[in-house]
Amino acid sequence: MASNMRFGFSFRMVAIIVLVLTIVLPTSTLAAEDDSDFSLTIMHMNDTHAHVEPLPRMLTAVKEVRADNPEALLLHAGDVFSGTLYFNQFHGKADLALLNLMDFDAMVFGNHEFDLGSGEDGHESLSEFVAEAQFPFLGTNIDFSGDPFMASYISENVFSDSPDNGSVYDGIIKEVNGEQVGIFGLTTEDTANISSPVNVQFLNYIEEAERAVAAFEEQGVDKIIALNHIGYDSTPDIGNDLQLAASVDGIDVIVGGHSHTRLDEPVVVSTDENGAEKDPTVIVQAHQYAQLLGKLDVNFDENGVVVGYEGQLIDINEKEADPEAEEVLSSYKEEVDELTNQETGAVAMKDIPNPRLGDSDVSVRANETELGNLITDAMLAKAREKNPEVVIAMQNGGGIRAAIDEGPITVGEVIAVLPFGNDPVVAELTGAEIKEILEHSVRQAPAESGGFLQVAGMKFNYDSTKEPGSRIVTMEVEVEGEYEDIDLDQTYLVTTNNFTGKGGDGFEVFAQAYDEGRVRDIGEIDWEQLRDYMVEDLGGVVDPVIEGRITDLLGEEPEAPEKPEEDNDGTPDEEGQEDGGDTGEGTDNNGSNDGSGDGENTDEDTDKVGSEDEEDKVDSEEKNGQETSEDNNNEAGSGNESNQEEGERLPDTATNMYTFLLLGALVLITGVGVLVYRKVKTS
Repeated sequence: MASNMRFGFSFRMVAIIVLVLTIVLPTSTLAAEDDSDFSLTIMHMNDTHAHVEPLPRMLTAVKEVRADNPEALLLHAGDVFSGTLYFNQFHGKADLALLNLMDFDAMVFGNHEFDLGSGEDGHESLSEFVAEAQFPFLGTNIDFSGDPFMASYISENVFSDSPDNGSVYDGIIKEVNGEQVGIFGLTTEDTANISSPVNVQFLNYIEEAERAVAAFEEQGVDKIIALNHIGYDSTPDIGNDLQLAASVDGIDVIVGGHSHTRLDEPVVVSTDENGAEKDPTVIVQAHQYAQLLGKLDVNFDENGVVVGYEGQLIDINEKEADPEAEEVLSSYKEEVDELTNQETGAVAMKDIPNPRLGDSDVSVRANETELGNLITDAMLAKAREKNPEVVIAMQNGGGIRAAIDEGPITVGEVIAVLPFGNDPVVAELTGAEIKEILEHSVRQAPAESGGFLQVAGMKFNYDSTKEPGSRIVTMEVEVEGEYEDIDLDQTYLVTTNNFTGKGGDGFEVFAQAYDEGRVRDIGEIDWEQLRDYMVEDLGGVVDPVIEGRITDLLGEEPEAPEKPEEDNDGTPDEEGQEDGGDTGEGTDNNGSNDGSGDGENTDEDTDKVGSEDEEDKVDSEEKNGQETSEDNNNEAGSGNESNQEEGERLPDTATNMYTFLLLGALVLITGVGVLVYRKVKTS
């Protein structure tokens, strides 16, 4: 615990120092350049995610930079795979055909390069991508030895000054204008949780960075670039660029990816994790989806220390497409366009966005969303066709990748929404395990997390002001149109995608269930489930809404019905149902909870209030009244509201009499006091 506190304190200190530096230091220090300085130009991109169509314009931007500086380096910080129909159809080959035209110097593996591992019993598509690439790859902290497809592409010369195309290295050395520049590459260790690496292992990024720096320095290389797919400031418990820059001395430039961060200006870290001065490290990252080409000019003194820099992001949308690249793209685009434009038969009655924080007040990775509800409804409905006992659906927000526009919905749109091809599974989970899963889902709230779960068939309240692991306040499952508390000891069938079901995004409970044989593939395809649900179950009319499935209480207690809540036998009464604790947006926060906020279920606390709208509340009243017909207190007009109310509230006549007696007593006491005062005064 103490080490975690020191680590968190150190990271906060680094973040504060970096913020100060970004404010104080100018975005360019090249004016201080000395004649003896060495100048290096680096072009970079990251997280292109199968957005192939912008690449012809990207090539034009690259050629323009090289026209001024022929020896400029070009680096890719990972995540070429996954994101559009081009990947679904061609598994990276369409991207590679265009990337090969750009003369890259190196690419690091992103976590999404490992998305197909479990479906192919190894990384066959990735190995084909590597084999056909006209540039080398970096995997400094990756152990490919256990993968049957990738092992043969690992170079024995781990730090090479003459790297071969289509091979994987721990580091490479490039000669630029007579100077040697070392480049190594790190991939987030979180890949084991958020992708499907199967037998590929990811090593500690700090230790491997130190090893790489030492290897370069032994060869006399003092200008070192880390080409990273670990995120700029994300997942501090896993590691990121800011932490790397502060922890490992000798790294001059970090070219980043993974967090999709848009750094319009370079960030400089010039203090270590303890706040002591160190040689500066310049960090850059170019957002996402091949929309921007990063360009960094950096100057080194004779000792290989950064003394000046200037960075910019070039908007490739302002460029003309390269004709050769356009021709290469056309051979792939025709096939993709045909599939993209095929209508499913469903029609969206409005735009159904895929919101992210920064663009809106809500995010598919932090809040209940209309699109999340649509997808999980589809998962639940189609899983129930295979097994009617399935009661809950869960979809990780990070797996939802695109919006649906108003109007006819095409196949391309559906696949763009769910592009990873994660097959649906059903897991047997106890209520206690579901609680653990939900705790993990909201552990980073209100911040975004790819593991934030959209749900169907249930609803839950949580409190993001509480400590992670103790945030879930109520959990309810829908049974025959009504909600009831989830029993921690009962077993429920839950459908999710196979990525989550195998423990992706760090869901250890799912991973354990998978290892124990409690997770079963149901032989479906996720995007086909969504397409078929919209056409068959919704009749082609798609109009999802927010229903109050997920509510952050933000430090407030769940609103409970005004007294009475239950009769002495635990049966809810009519008045308690009428005041069902609606908190707005159709969210009922009563949660069958006693108001203590501890999320625990009791035998006495079995109120089934939980409908999302007033009509559902009326239905709930009627059904509860029928189910507890032996309790006359639930009958309308019975004249006896409830035994609980009688025990907590006096009749009006008794209350009035009590008030009169109290006032009389106060007057009597006042009068006695006055008489005593006068008697004392006269004496």
